[in-house]
Amino acid sequence: MTTFRTRVRIHLRRRVTPLLLSGGLCLAALTATSPAYAGQQAGTGIVDSTRHGGKAVALTFDDGPNPTDTPRLLKVLRKHHVKAVFCLWGDHVKEHPELVRAIVAGGHTLCNHTMRHDDMAAWPADDIRADLKRTNAEIRRAAPGARIPYFRAPYGSWGQTPQVAADLGMQPLGWRLAIGDWEPPGTDELVRRIEEGLTPGAVVLLHDGGGDRSQTVEAVGRIVPALRAAHWRFDKPARRA
Repeated sequence: MTTFRTRVRIHLRRRVTPLLLSGGLCLAALTATSPAYAGQQAGTGIVDSTRHGGKAVALTFDDGPNPTDTPRLLKVLRKHHVKAVFCLWGDHVKEHPELVRAIVAGGHTLCNHTMRHDDMAAWPADDIRADLKRTNAEIRRAAPGARIPYFRAPYGSWGQTPQVAADLGMQPLGWRLAIGDWEPPGTDELVRRIEEGLTPGAVVLLHDGGGDRSQTVEAVGRIVPALRAAHWRFDKPARRA
């Protein structure tokens, strides 16, 4: 990864002032212990890699749509010709169906992220199935005929959700890198976390909803051209684990 880090830093050096995590906390520890995503485990059938190998990365965005930041993010992705996965929160879909249509019109991929972002780790299968089906119905009400090939469990608390999602035709979608943007640390720090944490074939977890995501939008706008300059490709997640 030395070549990648060096080239990205050269590309960004005039705009980015790297920040160190307080107390010397490393990115791996941040990802593993964050209270928002402490429950993720590598369950059978959960994918966290890109469809193709090599220097490929898949960008995924959770908890939208958000009327402030989702349109800004779509504009950034369109400018740089990047396609991403949007993991949609059902209640937000009901509030902003026009944004779901904008996501689909932009050629992006949809993912079911449940109706109310509940922790489903202890839910019985029948309750999970009802929630996921309701979420899909809301998405398709907003964007008739839309494909929803992926499911992501809130907080990474999978429980019985992978099997239920698979039974409904959705691939459970995990991640290899979560940059902690649910507690915005500053755009420079988000860029640094992507730069130093990215590995070939990684699915990256970011957010366009659930709060003020302006720092995430700005970080994406800065890191995408840097990755391109370092010969990375933007890919979709795998369809099978």
